[in-house]
Amino acid sequence: MAYRPKDTQERIIHRLKIAKGHLEKVIKMVEEDSYCIDVLHQMQAVESGIKETGNVVLENHLKTCVADAISKGKKDEAISEIMEVFKKKS
Repeated sequence: MAYRPKDTQERIIHRLKIAKGHLEKVIKMVEEDSYCIDVLHQMQAVESGIKETGNVVLENHLKTCVADAISKGKKDEAISEIMEVFKKKS
C-alpha cells in the first residue's frame, strides 16, 4: 500500500467525487437527449477532473515512493515503473 498523507488522500477523494458528479451529469444529459455540444463540454469537465486527480497521485508518488526508492539505490526501477505508466497512456 502506498503512503498518502491524510490531506493528500482527502484531496484525491474530493477530486474523484467531483469527477463522478460530472460523469453522472453526462449520463443524465445523454438520457435526456441534451444538445451534443453541451454533453461534450460536460465530458471535458470529467476528463479534466480525472487528469488533475492523476497529477495529484503522481506528485504524491514522486514525493514518497520514488524518493524512498532513490534513497535505497533503486532509482532505475522507480524510473522504469513511472515510464511504463506513461507508455500505456499513449
